[in-house]
Amino acid sequence: MHKQVKSTCCYCGVGCGLLIETDKDRIVGVRGDPEHPANLGRLCTKGASLHLTARPDYRLLHPELRRQRQLPRQRVGWEQALDHAAERFAEIIAAHGPDSVAFYISGQLLTEDYYVFNKLAKGLIGTNNVDTNSRLCMSSAVAGYKQTLGADAPPCCYEDIAVTDCLLIAGANPAVAHPIVFRRIEDARAANPGLRIIVIDPRRSESAAIADLHLALKPGTDIALYNGLLHVLLGEDLVDREYIAAHTEGFAALEQTVAAFPPAVVAEICALAEAEIIQAARWFGRSAAALSLYCQGLNQSSHGTHNNAALIHLHLATGQIGRPGAGPFSLTGQPNAMGGREVGGLANLLSAHRDLANPEHRAEVARLWGLPSVPAQPGKAAVELFAALKRGEIKAVWIACTNPAQSLPDQGTVRAALQAADFVVLQEAFANTDTAAYADLMLPATTWGEKEGTVTNSERCITHITPAVSRPGEARADWEIVVDFARRLGARLAQPLTGQLFPYASPEAIFNEHRESTRGRDLDITGLSYALLDSAGPQQWPFPEGASSGRRRLYADGVFPTPSGRARFVAVEHRPTAESTDDTHSISLLSGRLRDQWHGMSRTGTVARLFNLDDEPLLSMHPADLRQRGLVSGDVAHVGNARGQLHVRVKPDAGLLRGRAWLPMHWGSQFMNSAGVNALTLSACDPFSQQPELKHAAVAVARADLPWQLVILRQAGAGELAALALLARARTLLADFAFASVGLYGRSEPLVVFRAAHGEALPESRLQEIDALFGLDADDAAIVYADQRRQISKRAIAPDGKLIGIRLAGETLAQSWLKEVMAAEVEGPGGSDGAAAGLDPALIRWALAPIGKRPGKLPQRSRVVCNCADISEAQIKADLDGGATLTILQEKRKCGTFCGSCLPELRQMVASQAQRSATEAVA
Repeated sequence: MHKQVKSTCCYCGVGCGLLIETDKDRIVGVRGDPEHPANLGRLCTKGASLHLTARPDYRLLHPELRRQRQLPRQRVGWEQALDHAAERFAEIIAAHGPDSVAFYISGQLLTEDYYVFNKLAKGLIGTNNVDTNSRLCMSSAVAGYKQTLGADAPPCCYEDIAVTDCLLIAGANPAVAHPIVFRRIEDARAANPGLRIIVIDPRRSESAAIADLHLALKPGTDIALYNGLLHVLLGEDLVDREYIAAHTEGFAALEQTVAAFPPAVVAEICALAEAEIIQAARWFGRSAAALSLYCQGLNQSSHGTHNNAALIHLHLATGQIGRPGAGPFSLTGQPNAMGGREVGGLANLLSAHRDLANPEHRAEVARLWGLPSVPAQPGKAAVELFAALKRGEIKAVWIACTNPAQSLPDQGTVRAALQAADFVVLQEAFANTDTAAYADLMLPATTWGEKEGTVTNSERCITHITPAVSRPGEARADWEIVVDFARRLGARLAQPLTGQLFPYASPEAIFNEHRESTRGRDLDITGLSYALLDSAGPQQWPFPEGASSGRRRLYADGVFPTPSGRARFVAVEHRPTAESTDDTHSISLLSGRLRDQWHGMSRTGTVARLFNLDDEPLLSMHPADLRQRGLVSGDVAHVGNARGQLHVRVKPDAGLLRGRAWLPMHWGSQFMNSAGVNALTLSACDPFSQQPELKHAAVAVARADLPWQLVILRQAGAGELAALALLARARTLLADFAFASVGLYGRSEPLVVFRAAHGEALPESRLQEIDALFGLDADDAAIVYADQRRQISKRAIAPDGKLIGIRLAGETLAQSWLKEVMAAEVEGPGGSDGAAAGLDPALIRWALAPIGKRPGKLPQRSRVVCNCADISEAQIKADLDGGATLTILQEKRKCGTFCGSCLPELRQMVASQAQRSATEAVA
């Protein structure tokens, strides 16, 4: 029975609304919700493929426990699992005190989940050791807003993008990290050709490609640049002295500071042209409305808070805040990092934006919870939490919905900490994250499409979501797990108020308590309820009792939530990166995101089409830096520093200046034989936000002496599940090679792609074992080439002339075109639906030739026009030849109904077909 359920996307902080389509309690499709204010029906490639991730087959479905580290985990029931957890926590707390345990949670939890975790730690146990992976992405934005504006509240809304005259994008790449926001930017540019777009990024990113001015500053020099821009604004009388006098404080001290940052000095510090600095300041200062969008490039720094403050200064100095098209707009990284911040889900916060250090705030929370007090000692923030775990100061850690064994910096230290812990609980929906290897107890949690609660997006907009399908196996809602555990632990701790603390029978009861905690606060939502959110749709906070709507923009009256009611200028000085390059470690390594992957890929890494744009981790460097090291595209490089090392293939990128390299953050030990980029990053943190400098590390890059290479391409059979089973088997080989990576590729019948390199050739017997693992050992359909002298061995399996698998060892030049041909063969001739008749045998011979170079003529794989729906040009042309209109195309293929970026081309194709038809009719 088909039904449709409103929900939101579980990826980035844009908070796009979804319509989930179900059939017989299975999620079978998604499309954008045209009524949701965040996206108005648009979706990106990740969101558009969410239904393909909604299979229970690779989920954690039952609790698993091991009583000794050297033993494997065994399936247990929920009673045994939670009783064991409560006993272990109670024993540790009794022996070592409340601060000997900790909770590390996630910006992907719902607000209600976050609230009960916070209450469990700070209310029941009496420790503030509860922190979140939002510490890694948004805590500097929190601290920056609080230092300058007085509260953690983005003052803008998405509608501001359409009405701004100058858009400053700093340390963000919304084209890939927030694609639906970027669609709004493209729309604004189309509607207003006079819009000036400035992008500040050390790398020429996809967002920088549309900029009128790209400032490729030296990593770590953000504060110097913003001080320099303010210097120009002051010198050219582009500041608003009346606004400064009426609504701010501290400007005189800052004015003295920025006097030392004239454009010539800033140009030298930032490695920029002086004229570009002046131009950027003039565009910002002379615009009727200036809006800034910023994200991890500012936040993930050892001076991230002051990076934020220095940018916010530009808005305060020019009065560009509190009105349409103007203001400093932090783009949230995760879907509910905002909700977590609202309920105090950080080690230094309490519910409703209260500060733990404030005695009045602690007393208010204690009264709300019916407790004598809540602990005053700040808890351990993320990096220090795991350092304390390694030292033995923290004995037990409960991790929920996050993967610290990939996402935290300095992975060698983090993994050693998890190994040293007395007890590790992992509350997760997926069984194969890197952190799972360290878990003593695994608790299966529900995930996207199965949960009820609320989320808050980047523009302070709250959405109520409800389950679309039943929970799989024995999975339970995150809040239910916490409440059940809390009741059991409270009994063992003889805490008489446990029942009073955790009376909840539904997420709505938790929301109602959270709502009451906000009364009179800056984020007052006492006027909201599940019923109102369901009837009126998502709402922005604040939404106090008696209000008819939320507030789109904050501080329109020039009054700020500070003791004086004035915004504050902060004396910020230029600081370099925490780690500088030197003669040995001469490359500045930058990390970032890709359009089609999310975090550690536990979800997106199960969908083959999301690998089609980027199917392996690649280190990007300037072509001259590659040449200097004897590297060409596709070679394997050794990248390392004192913290770790990895091997990765390289590619040239002229958008990077010399001395800089870029590596995506998504790949970890599930897809390569290292912890990924965070094997190299350092744990230096911002002193105010405790956010680590994940964006930059100094590394040495050299050509790896790994002459013998191996590539395997294998179709696993119809559908994604067969490919995932083969992918799991292929992962067992990663540790056998100096370099190895594995992933997916293709569409309806995915390929598993395994790449490796080694210092010497594997013996034939080992290759035979690998062939068997990939199902390449069938003799009746095998085509073989071997040259023992040159250590080349190739084997293809092509039953009935259809190439389904190939292993290239010793020489792998054919890998790139073979991958395309095999994917095209599955897709069908010219991109049509259905299977191809078979691959030309001559092409198989080319692949197995001594030098597998690209043949002169290859089957053409039709270009994909709609990436979201994965629809090719050939499919669209076939439909148009059959008389399809744009409406029919959208209904049949769903193309143009997600993010909308393909609509201009679709309209052009429809118009061209109509013109051809008219010409033919006249003829």
